[in-house]
Amino acid sequence: MPNFIFAYHGGKMPETEEEGAAAMAAWEEWYKDMGDAVADPGNPVGMSMTVSSGSVDDNGGSNPLSGYTIVTADSPEAACEMAKGCPMLKDGGTVEVAPIIEM
Repeated sequence: MPNFIFAYHGGKMPETEEEGAAAMAAWEEWYKDMGDAVADPGNPVGMSMTVSSGSVDDNGGSNPLSGYTIVTADSPEAACEMAKGCPMLKDGGTVEVAPIIEM
């Protein structure tokens, strides 16, 4: 069964300790709902840098990555269905779903 990466963009950081606890509980529940399909729960990431042939921009790019998760699914459609439950979507973020190609 293929693996897919969920690349998170946007969303917002919790403003209070209570919001942080509620957010963490929502993520834990989502992971629980996906069960064994979660190959790597991933992590949030810090501000990215964009490297091109002539420069390094320290601004996160036009759509900064905010985290990732790796899941196992039967198809891209099945992975997208799983992504629809992501708590980040409620905070205005998006989830980019892409197959991981084994080399």
